[in-house]
Amino acid sequence: MAELVPRIRPEYVDLIRSFIAHAVEESGRRGAVLGLSGGVDSAVVAKLCADAIGPKRVLAIALPEGEGGRDLEDARAWALDLGVGFRATDIKPFVNAFERGLGASKASRTTRGNLRARARMVVLYYVANAEDRVVMGTGNKSELLCSYFTKFGDGAADFLPIGDLYKTQVREMARLLGIPSRILRKPPTAGLWRGQTDEEELGIRYDELDRILLGLELQLDPQAIAEKAGVPLGQVTRVEALVTSGVHKRKTPLIPKLGARTIGLDWRE
Repeated sequence: MAELVPRIRPEYVDLIRSFIAHAVEESGRRGAVLGLSGGVDSAVVAKLCADAIGPKRVLAIALPEGEGGRDLEDARAWALDLGVGFRATDIKPFVNAFERGLGASKASRTTRGNLRARARMVVLYYVANAEDRVVMGTGNKSELLCSYFTKFGDGAADFLPIGDLYKTQVREMARLLGIPSRILRKPPTAGLWRGQTDEEELGIRYDELDRILLGLELQLDPQAIAEKAGVPLGQVTRVEALVTSGVHKRKTPLIPKLGARTIGLDWRE
């Protein structure tokens, strides 16, 4: 049996709620907005935000491309259960306009998928600016470490409440919070194109991925991680390479050192 298994503690829920309440209060904004996809990550963040600052101060926006289908139905139903504000904005007209203007019909699937992620974030930040809100991101630690997010798309946010929870920990927290099973059972997807799933694109199941990432977090050597996580050594080295190659996506843009203190280097805030 694998020895490396990320777990959560019950107090994590209260810690994140306190974080959200403090973040919104310190920002001076009147509330929060988040993208509600119908998946487990955004469902958890919506619940935590509603608990932390009250549902009346939370706005959830579904951002389908086209009709939305079951995901849109699940997002709307969960927002109704929580009592938070809810809107649905179809990003298809925006995406089509960008693709026409850029001549993107021959662009790669990944390039066009990233465009969709960035279109969604444009909507969220427009609403945040117009309605005096902060944007609550829904990215988890597994995605952040593997750079499995679109820079300035779903990776953009003012705060990341579940950013220190691995995907398997988010699922565990979702059960504690009473997230509906119809949401919990869905294959995770970033919604970049029809039929896209996280695990297929990553080439590894989240339960295996998270055990490897925990080993890297604990600074174990690759062979020890493979043994304790119960995975092939090749998987460990592949995930380690993913983490290393995506450092630039987790940092502010690099600035050459010229002054006494430089943003992103030695100007600590």
